[in-house]
Amino acid sequence: MATYDLKGKRALITGGASGIGLGAVQAFLRCGASVAVNDLADDRLTAVVDELASAGHAVVAAPGDVGNPEQAPAMVAQAIAALGGLDYLVNNAGTPGTARPIATDDFERQDEDFWQLLVNVNLVGPHRCTRAAAEALRATGGAIVNTTSIAAFRGGGSSAVYCATKAGLVSLTREWARALAPQVRVNAIAPGLVDSDWMCRFDGQDDAVRMGQPVPLGRTGTPTDYGEAILFLAAGAAYVTGQTLNVDGGLTT
Repeated sequence: MATYDLKGKRALITGGASGIGLGAVQAFLRCGASVAVNDLADDRLTAVVDELASAGHAVVAAPGDVGNPEQAPAMVAQAIAALGGLDYLVNNAGTPGTARPIATDDFERQDEDFWQLLVNVNLVGPHRCTRAAAEALRATGGAIVNTTSIAAFRGGGSSAVYCATKAGLVSLTREWARALAPQVRVNAIAPGLVDSDWMCRFDGQDDAVRMGQPVPLGRTGTPTDYGEAILFLAAGAAYVTGQTLNVDGGLTT
């Protein structure tokens, strides 16, 4: 694992109470940053923040729904106030829209309400957070990292609208990089298969493991794998902006 000296640095990570987001939270904390953990206001967020705080980390909860036009900017403002500024924003919160994965070609089940949900959370949500955080990030010369997906490039593995929203976030990454330069760098990771609770809903852990077999590195990615990639783009890639890094074990090679 790469190590950066992030003492005195402050990060807001959306969707940070589980999966890739929690992997990013742990990566930033490991390097000494103070972290505001955003997720929906529920017991899971409270438990995660309490556990990390009890381990001596500088961490605060920033509950709120990025899909809500009032909650998202208020959550960002709360996080900035609690941290005393902001150096890094990780737009990780997102939704597949279903409790279980559905096929891209099953588009006839994907009504307009389903489309609106995914667009609102996966695409407009990051816009809300980025817009609310832009001034604070300019002041510190900060960085933004978005979590998109290899589905943005190859489709499959989820609904058509999920793929479309993740492709849109790739485009926003490029546009924000231009708009916020030179003060703020903006990049993204495109995760491949993720060893997570949601992946296991295919039909259990065995199926999730089998999905990793075509991956050249022979396994699914872990939240730690993805969290470390996010950390690199935020803290270590000083001359990189507007780019999307595929983190997929070679799946798209």
